[in-house]
Amino acid sequence: MHRIRTEAWIPARPEQVWAVLADFARYPDWNPLNLEAVGEAKVGARVAMVFRNLPGKPGSLIRQTVRIVAVEPARELAWAGNVPLIFKGRHGFLLTPEGSGTRVVHTESLSGLLPATWSAVRVARDFVPAYEAVNTALAARIAGLG
Repeated sequence: MHRIRTEAWIPARPEQVWAVLADFARYPDWNPLNLEAVGEAKVGARVAMVFRNLPGKPGSLIRQTVRIVAVEPARELAWAGNVPLIFKGRHGFLLTPEGSGTRVVHTESLSGLLPATWSAVRVARDFVPAYEAVNTALAARIAGLG
């Protein structure tokens, strides 16, 4: 199993960060990794997503319907997707008030036959920068709304 973890401090209240993360319809406006998300941020909801294929061919996309597995407004949002035996992932955001802003912990746990073929070096090279780019884009989106 691979675990990806990035963090960012965003100078906005958790409620403001949550509002952007939970607004799936606006992902195409700012999110460089999750290019589309159609559905609601409700536990058990199925959300059709289009992702940038990080370990695959540059510029290729993955279309998958994920299930929302955690929804705590202003605190946590997570979804899970899988292709039996091949791939299982849980992608999430944890929001914690910190000073005059919010600490965002952005994670993913990946398992299955496909991730088992990836080295830790490859995950660090191909995934971590993309997750950091989401954090940066999230902060910019919030700043642009303020």
